[in-house]
Amino acid sequence: MQIGKKIKNLRLTNGLTQEELGSRTDLSKGFISQLERDMNSPSIETLFSLLEVLGTTPKEFFTDAEEAKLVFKEEDHTVHIDREARYEIDWLVPTSNKKEMEPVYLTLEPSGKFKTFEPSASETFVYVLQGEVRLDIGSRSYTAQAGDSIYYSADHEHRLANHSSARAEMIIVATKSYL
Repeated sequence: MQIGKKIKNLRLTNGLTQEELGSRTDLSKGFISQLERDMNSPSIETLFSLLEVLGTTPKEFFTDAEEAKLVFKEEDHTVHIDREARYEIDWLVPTSNKKEMEPVYLTLEPSGKFKTFEPSASETFVYVLQGEVRLDIGSRSYTAQAGDSIYYSADHEHRLANHSSARAEMIIVATKSYL
């Protein structure tokens, strides 16, 4: 285990300089620099002090993080069908609710409507794969067809709907809202 590298990563994640970390732990900038390059080793007391300032526990620090999953198979997806509203949504990344972006595959049957979203600080990208989709945002409406893209800030109430007589399919990627 490279203790120095992990401490450096935590320091950078917390937006601290070596000098700031040193002053908060009564250590010199030189000591922090050598520690991060694995040129010295901290005492247990010093390590625990560093971890406290860096916002982690010894257990979290020494537990090797499981490698993040990068490829998601179809069996990993979560699908929800709303027969009344005539849509099917497929969450492409099962942990996307914990991420910055949320990619989904949305199918709207003829006369299908996806739920109405309240205004937020999110941004949304839609790529229409098949059919035609209408975006109602605030008091305006926009129509996109297969091959078209839509990109908008979700700062007004908004909804996607299919007013055509054919199925519409699209990929949507929305950022998380921080309001």
